[in-house]
Amino acid sequence: MQVTPFCLIVGHLLPYSMSDSNRTNFINPSTFILLGVPGLEAAHVWISIPFSTMYVIAIFGNLAILLIVKREPSLHGPMYYFLCMLAVTDLVLSTSILPKMLSIFWFNIREINFSACLIQLYLIHCFIVTESGILVAMAFDRYVAICDPLRHSTILTNPVVTKIGLVVVLRGGMLVLPYVLLVRQWPYCRTNIIPHTHCEHMAVVKLACADIRVSSYYGLSVAILVISMDVLFIAVSYIQILRAIFSLPTKDARLKTFGTCISHLCTILVFYISALFSSLTYRFGQNVALHFHVLIANVYFLVPSMLNPIIYGVRTKQIRNRVLHLFTHKGI
Repeated sequence: MQVTPFCLIVGHLLPYSMSDSNRTNFINPSTFILLGVPGLEAAHVWISIPFSTMYVIAIFGNLAILLIVKREPSLHGPMYYFLCMLAVTDLVLSTSILPKMLSIFWFNIREINFSACLIQLYLIHCFIVTESGILVAMAFDRYVAICDPLRHSTILTNPVVTKIGLVVVLRGGMLVLPYVLLVRQWPYCRTNIIPHTHCEHMAVVKLACADIRVSSYYGLSVAILVISMDVLFIAVSYIQILRAIFSLPTKDARLKTFGTCISHLCTILVFYISALFSSLTYRFGQNVALHFHVLIANVYFLVPSMLNPIIYGVRTKQIRNRVLHLFTHKGI
């Protein structure tokens, strides 16, 4: 059996092999059983340590971003509003997975209600698509700020930023909604055991006793559409940005202008390289143990959520100074 975290974007997997002893005749299960990390059950407590640490960093880091932007008037601008959207997305995405995962690791609570499973599935996929859309919106903000700085404040007004945020969230919600509707309609008679730490889309669909090609093809189509369009838009934006930067008269001006894009570029690299690595692991790692694929899937969710606030906290002077002020003010 093989599971890939990029299937949360790509939405397709090879069929899971299932033993006859696990097959039952139920039509719609009331609960599913999550195995956690198959083959490493004895090490669940130890595995939970790095994951819980990353989760705590992600929670406090993203909450700190939201608090600092709210309290610092100089950060009330489009770039930081999009950063707040990214922070909220990371909070929802990581919280959709980690609490249940830790309940498996710490308390061996493997059951998950069918409805709760569908909600988790929906939130995971929806906010992955949303995060990709927010990165596009941030690229557009950098493009306007560098290529047309005099009109930046008039183009990206607060109402426009709000509308962009709503479009990004609605896009994720509408594209992912058929995932849940299709999963809900299938009859299930194979097994209710999911070899994962969460309700991954195709891991659930593969349990159905029906022709699931619609789910597979739709998931693949959404993945190709979303990723290709988002990456293309980001690439075009940065081509125009680089052209504007190289047209500046002095080296210092070029470096200073490019420096405003570093945080966003790092965030893009973290998100899309993680996705690429997980995809390559799936495609060319057929002989890799299942537990490795499951671990990579969870790392894929947590690493961007953990690193994004760190990247912006280190690279953004106002945020960095505010954090340092909070610590020095409390005498820590």
